[in-house]
Amino acid sequence: MSEPKRGWFARLTEGLTKSSKQMGDQIAQVFVAKEPLTQAKLDELEEMLIEADLGPQSAARITERFASEKFGKDVDEAEIRDALGKAIGEELSSREGVFDPLSGPRPYVVLFIGVNGSGKTTTLGKIATDLVRRGAKVLVVAGDTFRAAAVEQLKVWAERAGADFMGRPTGSDAAGLAFDAVQTARDKGYDVVLVDTAGRLQNKQGLMDELLKIIRVVKKVDPDAPHETLLVLDATVGRNALAQENIFGNQIGVSGIVMTKLDGTARGGVLVPVAQASDSPIKLIGVGEGVDDLQPFDARAFARGLVGLSEPVR
Repeated sequence: MSEPKRGWFARLTEGLTKSSKQMGDQIAQVFVAKEPLTQAKLDELEEMLIEADLGPQSAARITERFASEKFGKDVDEAEIRDALGKAIGEELSSREGVFDPLSGPRPYVVLFIGVNGSGKTTTLGKIATDLVRRGAKVLVVAGDTFRAAAVEQLKVWAERAGADFMGRPTGSDAAGLAFDAVQTARDKGYDVVLVDTAGRLQNKQGLMDELLKIIRVVKKVDPDAPHETLLVLDATVGRNALAQENIFGNQIGVSGIVMTKLDGTARGGVLVPVAQASDSPIKLIGVGEGVDDLQPFDARAFARGLVGLSEPVR
């Protein structure tokens, strides 16, 4: 993605309003007045972080980091938010990743995986729009050949973005389509190939076999492809996102995670345990329907938005 445009932090904080309000309400209950930070208060804080879906292990580390600065000192809500934002940012700083398909080989092949409804198709469309804006020649590939609606939705996104589109009739072989798409992109000088895929977890092994087949056949065109395999996770499913990351990460191999729909949940903190559990970094996050509401993941900005603080000073 291109560099975040001016106003991204405002969109981020607005998108995280549900999460930051819930966390702020809980902080206000735990720290009702300026008083010393005791072990009892720390225990309440850790429990609050677990309830906000940050996960027990991350919650314990964040609380410990927090306590090292503030234990025994008089604290108020503002200080709590500031210290908490810093601690969460430090927890996530090593989990930032870079998604820059225009810096790699041509054509740069990106595979989008994840369950149906996670936001794969919309995420792909937003990325296509951003790349075309930046002057790239982009081929969008409708690899979810089982759902006609997914193909039509992606075709609309491609047209809106100004990208070229390749699809096949419902029920066609997705791997064969991917092979033809990468070969075409190589022959015709495309910069980026964006490949959507199916996400039917109710037939988990069948889905995994199909994804692995897609990967095998595109390697016949380019041994290094796909250059990115992005797992798209929906924040509104809460800790179920951890299970999805485990299934796809263990069987397919993921180069980066995209967390979508952070604006639709009060438990945006689920990004924290997902980031820590995955072998792959968080590369992009989404906080709305607009093209510019998908941007590179910035741990410090996310952490401050999560606890309702202002934009970090660089």
